[in-house]
Amino acid sequence: MCSAQNDSAEYFNNYITLSPVVLSTKLNVPSFINRIKSDSSFYKSFRNLRMIGYTAINDIRMLHKEEKLKASLHSKTKQIRTGKCRTMQVLEEQTSGDIYDNQHQFNYYTAQMYASLFFTKGQVCNETNIVGSNEFSVNNKSGMDKHKEQLKMLFFNPGKRINGLPFISNKTAIFEEDISDSYDMSIDMDVRNNMNCYVFKQKVKPGREDDVIVDEMTTWFEDSSLQVVARNYLLSYDAGVYDFKVNMEVEMTKCKDLIVPSLIRYIGNWKAIFKKRERGVFTATLFDFQP
Repeated sequence: MCSAQNDSAEYFNNYITLSPVVLSTKLNVPSFINRIKSDSSFYKSFRNLRMIGYTAINDIRMLHKEEKLKASLHSKTKQIRTGKCRTMQVLEEQTSGDIYDNQHQFNYYTAQMYASLFFTKGQVCNETNIVGSNEFSVNNKSGMDKHKEQLKMLFFNPGKRINGLPFISNKTAIFEEDISDSYDMSIDMDVRNNMNCYVFKQKVKPGREDDVIVDEMTTWFEDSSLQVVARNYLLSYDAGVYDFKVNMEVEMTKCKDLIVPSLIRYIGNWKAIFKKRERGVFTATLFDFQP
């Protein structure tokens, strides 16, 4: 798959640029890429949140076309873990516009997705942080449930083939031969969150934008474990019946022996079939972790 070449490594018919510091570490590039392709640590870090207590500042803003505020929610929540169960308390909340409908349900599927990730209703018990091979599926789902599942697929599995997304499932697999050639790739080293990291960057080549969904992705991997420490990515696509452009930034931190998200930033512009266009910005700030 790869062969060393001075300051680069071959990947299928493409080349990965290696910085001098990476060359000095004698990184096994084929092994590194294989680990990344099968990585589940990014999603597992979110699953780890089910196993601990924490406090979160939640900021959701829905925007008009002119970027003016349309609706919003700002809240402070606290997750409490007792035994094998977790509950959530809303400590503070301020809203504006039509963020909620008359039944106090979110009016926007961007907010609904956020709620499904970070808000807990009632008591939830007997969960694990084990990541399975078939975690997401749109089978037997339709309407909003299907759209939210598709959002989660792109959120947690950027760069992997995602079945069930019409027109685009084959465009997300950036490590497969027919897609990887569309990217400039590089590996460097950096310190992130007080951890030594390999930095793997993929950016679509000029003129190849229509071939891909992941326009750009930069991931920081802890050098010893290859655990994801941070990830920034830009996704976009226009299929006529629907289109989207999403920019995500995720920062991780350690809670005892668990890696968990500490900051998630999202800027998204979505138009799903039979739904109004949504322009949303959200930020989740997590802290005061209680193992």
